[in-house]
Amino acid sequence: MNKAIPKINTQLRSHTILVPEVYREATGVLINGKRIKSLVFSTDVAVIANCNADAVIAVYPFTPTLQITKSIIEVAQKPVFAGVGGGTTAGPRVNNIALDAELNGASAVVLNAPTKTRFVQELAQIIDIVLTIVSLDEALEERMLNSGASIINVSGGKNTVAIIKALRAIDKDFPIIATGGPSVETIKEVIQAGANAITYTPPTNGEIFK
Repeated sequence: MNKAIPKINTQLRSHTILVPEVYREATGVLINGKRIKSLVFSTDVAVIANCNADAVIAVYPFTPTLQITKSIIEVAQKPVFAGVGGGTTAGPRVNNIALDAELNGASAVVLNAPTKTRFVQELAQIIDIVLTIVSLDEALEERMLNSGASIINVSGGKNTVAIIKALRAIDKDFPIIATGGPSVETIKEVIQAGANAITYTPPTNGEIFK
């Protein structure tokens, strides 16, 4: 018999950012015993602390630094996938940032799409990697099966669904998280295409204040 789940939102938490309920249709990815179906895409600690997503994907367009990673992990109180570069920021610096992130509590590190496969393979020996794919023009089979990445993160804009389907044609079981897009409909499309978990972009602070 199905039973209703009691819902409680205290007065002080009444403005919690809620991921659209459709994310629950995803299978999720089981990481160290915790099932993750939704990730909030943010580096804003106030947003992260007030969002019901299962995890955080903290990727930003600046050179990654440990103090940012540590601040997010401290506030999140949930699994954090920390961006460590891999494109313009590469080599020993990324190795150091990735190891420091893991030692400070990151569940995995996120590498940018331009990261060379050989570099991913080397880094995968010391930490779990989420490898980003943004285009159908990438060597999808190599990136998915031979790079050493633990999870693929698809962030291909309007091509996200097509990329997921192409990856699923290669391997039907490999863990995939993907950008859910701007609406319930796009989130559902991404899940139906084969994503195990979705990344949710929260409203801006300006939108929330309104």
